[in-house]
Amino acid sequence: MGKVSASLFRTWLPFMIVALFLVVILPLLNVLPDEGAWYRVSNFSLNLFGKFLAYAILALGLDLIWGYTGILSLGHGVFFGLGAYCMGMHLALSIGTEGVYRSNLPDFMVWNRVTELPLFWKPFYSFGFTLLAVFLVPMLFATIFGFFAFRSRIRGVYFSIITQALALSAWLTFNRNSLNLGGTNGLTDFKTLLGFPLQNPGTKRGLYIITAICLLGAYLLCRWIVRSRLGRMLIAIRDGENRVRFLGYSPAEFKLFVFVLSAGLAGLAGALYVPQVGIITPGAIGVLPSIEMVVWVAVGGRGTLVGAALGAVVVNWMRSFLTTHYPDFWLYFLGGLFIAVVLLFPDGIIGSLRQLHRNYLRERSFFKRKQAALAVNP
Repeated sequence: MGKVSASLFRTWLPFMIVALFLVVILPLLNVLPDEGAWYRVSNFSLNLFGKFLAYAILALGLDLIWGYTGILSLGHGVFFGLGAYCMGMHLALSIGTEGVYRSNLPDFMVWNRVTELPLFWKPFYSFGFTLLAVFLVPMLFATIFGFFAFRSRIRGVYFSIITQALALSAWLTFNRNSLNLGGTNGLTDFKTLLGFPLQNPGTKRGLYIITAICLLGAYLLCRWIVRSRLGRMLIAIRDGENRVRFLGYSPAEFKLFVFVLSAGLAGLAGALYVPQVGIITPGAIGVLPSIEMVVWVAVGGRGTLVGAALGAVVVNWMRSFLTTHYPDFWLYFLGGLFIAVVLLFPDGIIGSLRQLHRNYLRERSFFKRKQAALAVNP
């Protein structure tokens, strides 16, 4: 095996192992073992892990904009929510007359005495339109917001503040019943997706596999970007935006591109989240969820891609565990975790492991040189 082939093998082997584990082994461990087997992955656990993988897709996009471009967005919950609501509207319309009131309208519209389906709901009868909207609605929103923000050279803490204001505004807007999106209760009680019952274990397994494949595809896309000339430009903007501008490039265009792309990934994550969880409310798109998303990336290690995805899974697993066994402790833990990341290990899990590996190589190299010197001059 040549050096190039060996290098490619070492590069892709971990990815293939993870892909095999996520797409093949975990679903098989859900299907094949007997009910009482200790190694069987339950339907609940597989569904929960599918939700974590959807979050990991969002974390990859957030790592692109924050870890590689140096733009801290505290409003990505908005783009997640837009994708989730698009899918939720399609699922709500798919209920048909099987709702509580046997009406063609979603139940919450009957409660609110809405007599006719609002015009902006009607295209969501089409699954094809919904798939497009899942990407295009968050990306269009990000394009408009990002165009004015980046053209005005808003950056640093000021950009973080206006994205946080955006999240708060979106949360307030989606809470209003007059928007005809369910108000504070959101959209829920979904029953089928393309005719497949959402409560069926086979449907949940299929949604998990689709989510895992989307995560792997999103990772490959982000990896290709950060290793291309475009990725080097993003890093250059992060490390010295004024120098990039002095060289004749327009940082605003690159920042807008990566901001819109990360919004599209957040929309995809939201669309995969809704059928697996069965509900979307304004609580998923406010300020607090947006800050939690930043914590995922910080804990895993920003600027690493793998760390962002890992952080999303680890933090949400801890959230699931703590809110089940110690519900009053979760918010204190989240705050403490963020402080610990900032003060004690700013490179996150993956960044810290890489630093330890570099230190080990440096120590080993120093030890070898010392032994060689002793062999020459004992």
